[in-house]
Amino acid sequence: MTQKLKITLKKSTIGSQKGQIATVKGLGLKKINSCVIREATPETLGMIKKIRHLVVTENN
Repeated sequence: MTQKLKITLKKSTIGSQKGQIATVKGLGLKKINSCVIREATPETLGMIKKIRHLVVTENN
């Protein structure tokens, strides 16, 4: 069974780089405090690492 992560957008993407905004959208996050649950694959972990200053993650 794969590990699941709960990803919550905690800061606005205003002023962020285009790549970071695209990563937030790619994860499925839209507004501040929106949450998604994703599997902890290497691809997802890489995306989280790129925007770690904007999001909070929890094990689920």
